[in-house]
Amino acid sequence: MQTINYFGISLIIGILSACSIPSEKATSFRSDISGPTPWSYEPSGRSSDQFTIALVSDLNGGERDGIFSVAMEQVRLLRPDFIVTIGDLIDGGTEDVTVLKKQFDDFDARAQKSEVPLFHVGGNHDLTNPVMRKYWEERYGRRYYHFVYKNVLFLIVDSEDFEETRMQEIYHARAEAIKILDGEHPDEYLKTEYYRMNERKTGEISDEQSAYFEKVIAANPEVRWTMVFMHKPVWMREEGRNFSRIEKALSTRPHTVINGHLHSYSYQVRNQHDYIMLGTTGGSQRPNDNNAFDHITLVSFMENEPSIATLRMDGIFNKEGKIPGDTVGYCYQASLCDKEVKSH
Repeated sequence: MQTINYFGISLIIGILSACSIPSEKATSFRSDISGPTPWSYEPSGRSSDQFTIALVSDLNGGERDGIFSVAMEQVRLLRPDFIVTIGDLIDGGTEDVTVLKKQFDDFDARAQKSEVPLFHVGGNHDLTNPVMRKYWEERYGRRYYHFVYKNVLFLIVDSEDFEETRMQEIYHARAEAIKILDGEHPDEYLKTEYYRMNERKTGEISDEQSAYFEKVIAANPEVRWTMVFMHKPVWMREEGRNFSRIEKALSTRPHTVINGHLHSYSYQVRNQHDYIMLGTTGGSQRPNDNNAFDHITLVSFMENEPSIATLRMDGIFNKEGKIPGDTVGYCYQASLCDKEVKSH
């Protein structure tokens, strides 16, 4: 009678199974980036397709001390899979690399207190001039990029994607405008060249960036949802180019577009899709704007469609019934506190 080597068969089956069935960690996160990455580290994933991310927005343009640190303590309590910023991480506005390093080091150190991975999105304070753009690329790699997490496609748009000459023009006009804003006659700011620029409010993306995302969208036809993040609302520009090509590529796909920059929360349906503009997580607020408040946004995928919850920071408490990290009683909505910090 022939002897069957059950141990050998089991070993072979085990090896074949390991080769043919990728691990959860291997399939949770996909990216084509090598070298410096615009995220702190990869999310490890859970044993199911369910996950939650936290969004924070606009801690600069007049940062109010302490607010962002409180937000990171609150995120630590909420335990999302990762955080996505929506830009304006630092004060910026300089060509001094030493200053830039100090500011980004400070931001990253505070963000690490959340104890979850963080994905960076650049804003106008982070990418103000060609020197800052180069520093970003050396430190974080790509300014616009994509990744897939648990079969959800994430598109990270660079809304400061100007030609270098135009970027330098905007930078100098902005610097002059800020001098006026911080001077004795701030009302004159409304008459400045920078204030009148379309780029100040809505930014721009290049044809090269649009083509990149068109290819990414075409290469990922089976994802269950697409999340699009940017700082400035480039979709508000009237010109035919910029975001319209990406919108067209996404037109038949389920997707959500989220931006920041204007420091005031708003929601609208555009082309039958959700477009959400976040408020602040420490940035300046106008005291006459009831939609200017500090918050953390949670995006949860239980099934295919995201559930989006906006959590006011003054309503996220720890087990002691206190706002974690807030030992001085911060103001989280200027319209309730009669406070204002100038916005650049």
